[in-house]
Amino acid sequence: MESRIRVLLLIAALGALSGCATVRGWFHHGSRTQTHSSSQLAADQPNEQGAPPRVIEPEVARRKVTVPRIKSSDWEFGAEYGALSIEDFGTNPVYAATLSYHISEDFFFHLQAGRSTGGQTSFETLSNIQLLTQSERHFTYYNLSLGYNFLPGEAFVGRSFAMTSAFYLLAGAGGTDFAGDTKFTVNVGGGYRVVPKDWLALHVTVQDLIFQTSVLGYSKLTNNIEALVGVTVFF
Repeated sequence: MESRIRVLLLIAALGALSGCATVRGWFHHGSRTQTHSSSQLAADQPNEQGAPPRVIEPEVARRKVTVPRIKSSDWEFGAEYGALSIEDFGTNPVYAATLSYHISEDFFFHLQAGRSTGGQTSFETLSNIQLLTQSERHFTYYNLSLGYNFLPGEAFVGRSFAMTSAFYLLAGAGGTDFAGDTKFTVNVGGGYRVVPKDWLALHVTVQDLIFQTSVLGYSKLTNNIEALVGVTVFF
């Protein structure tokens, strides 16, 4: 009887030990499952405190634009040709020579000398009376101006060629030989310059030559508008 009781107690003790091990395994398995789930969730979420997101560089094909570099020379010499409207004497061809000295990138001195020939007035045409001789009709002017460059930029020809460009203003004074007399002349105007080469420039200039005259028998202030295109070189 006593031996049976010992056997039963031994079986009960073994069962209790195996049950504790099973329960402990359950808790251990549950803990591992929870840890694995937490790790997986952390891996799936973005790293807010990590490195910044990778920047996607746009793949854009850059075109090459060649911009001429103006020579450091301060002098500019050139020739111009265009039309001059001499008040009361019609519009006639005019040609001129220019010499400029660039003080800075913005300001320059501009020396100009030009020549044209006046036509007949309406009075001469109707009355057949000549007010001026042929030599007196020669219109020769010369002036010294101060120029100012503004609105610098680039002028494009096609998609791959650019030229440095700028607008400029002119204002100065000089003299005009016309109708057998020399008149003090004030000139004001402006132009546009493009530089296709580092030594070459193209100009379009419009200016007014203003002086007092009394050719028609009374004194008046005349405005003589000229429009020129020119080519200059830097040296």
